[in-house]
Amino acid sequence: MTSEYAKPPEKCVSATFKEEKKLEEAIRRLINRGVPKENISIIGRNFQSQSRITGFLTKKDVILDGLTSGAIYGSLFGSLLSLLTGVGVLFIPFIGAVVAAGPLAAALLGATSGALYGALGAGLGSALISLGMPQDKAAIYQTRVQAGEFLLVVEVPAEKYGEIFLLLQAAGGEEVAVTDMQIPRQPEGTLTSKEQISPEMRADLSEEAQTEFLQTYNQSLQQSNDITKALFKAWERIKSLFERDENGTYSKRKS
Repeated sequence: MTSEYAKPPEKCVSATFKEEKKLEEAIRRLINRGVPKENISIIGRNFQSQSRITGFLTKKDVILDGLTSGAIYGSLFGSLLSLLTGVGVLFIPFIGAVVAAGPLAAALLGATSGALYGALGAGLGSALISLGMPQDKAAIYQTRVQAGEFLLVVEVPAEKYGEIFLLLQAAGGEEVAVTDMQIPRQPEGTLTSKEQISPEMRADLSEEAQTEFLQTYNQSLQQSNDITKALFKAWERIKSLFERDENGTYSKRKS
């Protein structure tokens, strides 16, 4: 059963959930069905642990910084988010601070997904559209996440989307849809050159800062084997060592 879902994903099945409890139930059903956790993504604002992360977030830490000032991982959030890979917090225009997990979180913060990085500056809907989601559905999802609901996206082989569609409906999902959206995957190994950092992110980093970013990313990836966590660590390192100059580039070494 697991091997059937381990095939390369060709479709995305998405849904919104009004209650965190229902979302968790849906995720557990997916994992029990054999869907790899690496193929499950969520985005939401009102997780029960939200009060525990107050203080990590500032509106200065917008998406151009890659992530918010604190790198937050699944261990802070209890059972639901600890089920998934690469949990982090980011600021999305028109929505505010959200918790994201899974490959979609990695793509939104990714070192190599330059086009998506730019699209996120216009809001969640624009980012989803840039990945191939129909415009009308992307607009609905942005509105619902903004209203406090949770978005769940599951990547599946083409022959499996029907049963996952029914599973999400049965679990209480709303606005369930099947799309050809493709979530970009980060390189599985280390970054071998600064040119592999997306152009938009590289433009915010001096040559010295790019080198630090690359080294920290690769070291963290070797330790954790978690791409999203490695990205978070790399940005933490940059912010601890550099300040922005008059052009907004991380280039000034902190004293």
